[in-house]
Amino acid sequence: MSKNIESQVYKILYQVIADSKNEVEAEILLKSLLTESELSALAKRLAIAVFLDKGQSYDKIKDILKVSSATIASVALNVNSKGMQTAIARIKAGEWADVWSIKISRALEKLMK
Repeated sequence: MSKNIESQVYKILYQVIADSKNEVEAEILLKSLLTESELSALAKRLAIAVFLDKGQSYDKIKDILKVSSATIASVALNVNSKGMQTAIARIKAGEWADVWSIKISRALEKLMK
């Protein structure tokens, strides 16, 4: 494949992923494009990055995700890349929003009693 065609193919892929309107659409797309093992590997790599960001040990990550030290080391090399940091920041924002949503709900329940 020529570099020009390769560039166009990747651009189309990135655009299709970016155009996913929600989690369900993204899931359908990725499950259609990737094998189960490819999707699992991708999800585990993201989880490894999150665990590393939270300071988890290689042993704990290996135990939880059932991955090798080599896989963890490979992700660790890229954990500070712009893409990984963007993904981690989005995950942290989602976790923060979930925590505050629960706190606000509980506070409102108390007020309504």
